[in-house]
Amino acid sequence: MITSIDGKTVQKMFLAGAKNLEAKKEWINELNVFPVPDGDTGTNMTLTIMSAAKEVGSIEDPTLENLSKAISSGSLRGARGNSGVIMSQIFRGFTKEIKQFDTIDAVTFANACDRAVETAYKAVMKPKEGTILTVAKGMAEKAREMVMETDDLEVIFREVIEEGDYVLSQTPEMLPVLKQAGVVDSGGQGLMQVLKGCYDAFMGKELDLTIEGVSLFTPKISVDTTKEADIKFGYCTEFIIMVDGIFTDANEVEFKSYLSGIGDCVVVVSDDDIVKVHVHTNDPGLAIQKALTYGALSKMKIDNMREEHNEKLIKDAAKIAAEESGKKEEVKEPPKDAGFIAVSAGDGLDEIFKGLGVDYLITGGQTMNPSTEDMLNAIGQVNAENIYILPNNKNIILAAEQAKSLTEDKNVVVLPTKTIPQGITAVINYVQGRTVEENVETMTEEIGNVKTGQVTYAVRDTVIDDIEIHENDIMGIGDDGILSVGADIEKTTIDMISKLMDEESEILSVYYGEEITEETANALAEKLGDLYPDLDVELNYGGQPIYYYLISVE
Repeated sequence: MITSIDGKTVQKMFLAGAKNLEAKKEWINELNVFPVPDGDTGTNMTLTIMSAAKEVGSIEDPTLENLSKAISSGSLRGARGNSGVIMSQIFRGFTKEIKQFDTIDAVTFANACDRAVETAYKAVMKPKEGTILTVAKGMAEKAREMVMETDDLEVIFREVIEEGDYVLSQTPEMLPVLKQAGVVDSGGQGLMQVLKGCYDAFMGKELDLTIEGVSLFTPKISVDTTKEADIKFGYCTEFIIMVDGIFTDANEVEFKSYLSGIGDCVVVVSDDDIVKVHVHTNDPGLAIQKALTYGALSKMKIDNMREEHNEKLIKDAAKIAAEESGKKEEVKEPPKDAGFIAVSAGDGLDEIFKGLGVDYLITGGQTMNPSTEDMLNAIGQVNAENIYILPNNKNIILAAEQAKSLTEDKNVVVLPTKTIPQGITAVINYVQGRTVEENVETMTEEIGNVKTGQVTYAVRDTVIDDIEIHENDIMGIGDDGILSVGADIEKTTIDMISKLMDEESEILSVYYGEEITEETANALAEKLGDLYPDLDVELNYGGQPIYYYLISVE
């Protein structure tokens, strides 16, 4: 009988859960209802949990408190897609409950499950049953039931997982679209794979817990161990950076590379909002100046390894840091009133957004959902008091909302754009001089007037909305489902457009993707002009992958 688990066990369980999800991600991707070539639930959930796993795996002396911080912050920043964001909220709620204890017993586990579900449901504006939320709720209810019968965690965990599997099997009965497609909810399946991996570790199964080069109990540090017989670099320089915003893995690689170029014995240790730095260099000022680009410095210490005038060198370094900090403040321009961030996929679409005045573009979309951290980085790059985010995909809106909740120094507005054309319409309808509330009202109203269609191909046989679809069929997908299916791209596109039209339609915009030639796109535009002579037909190069055409009708 096992009645409690400590930090070391929780660490192993979490890493095992992450690894099991990673191993099953492609299988989970295939559970997506729409048979599009970019089913991404498994990928999004894996990237989310791996963001946390890297931090969890780097903790040498795990406690429930430091593990909770790593799991919560790592998954929140790394969250991608609706499924990833919801899973990060499940982790957030669970860790809020356990962080105050030294061990987890049956009662703590049940309470943590309840809090996890409560937190996740609150994060979703319109919770839908038959999803990962329902699976999590079913397991929490089972945990509460079991704690009244036993305090043996082995029994409780086993019963909770069996209940999760049962609830998951019932999701097609709750969501007809799942039943028709012949699949269970992919997000719920992803959550179950995490828990089954956790259970394997709990039961003592031998597992590979290496996470992208970060193994269990290995600190997350970057070290250059190059040694030379003679002292090539004379000054041992140490300091702490108090990071402005997020210090990403990319920042760490860039900074380490820079330091390696001006010295040796480089150590960069990142821990949330602080970064500890050590380098041997002949010019401490260069290291300090570069560090100031990431944030303010503290606890600076410079020693002359050749035993030359330590006190003078420390004063010089402090002076350089102060001067550089002053320069930074001098060149910083006052924030403008409004800035725009848009998610875009395709060089043509990028140029369109830039031409409309969008300040920062995040590469992503249906094929790769940006993370909450990507959004936070973008917010940090835009010098504006009010920042409008255009997610341009329904699976990115939650990540944008999460980034908004984590931003304190700027007013962030997430516009509910679910497609690229809606994003373009939103920014077109922004009017300088109006209040944020007035602009949001106008842009949101105009978004609602845009009907969008996307043309791609099917990756498997399925049935959706009573429409039989075969692998490699061309599909025209509207805002609410499949509009057309065929063997020919042009014919399927025209058929889809006909179903988007109504008496009030005035503008038909066509954005052609990277696989469509300009000649082919022009031929389609001519046919559409003949079919709809009263409409303005606008043809634009989008350059988007996967989707042959993006269509909007206004």
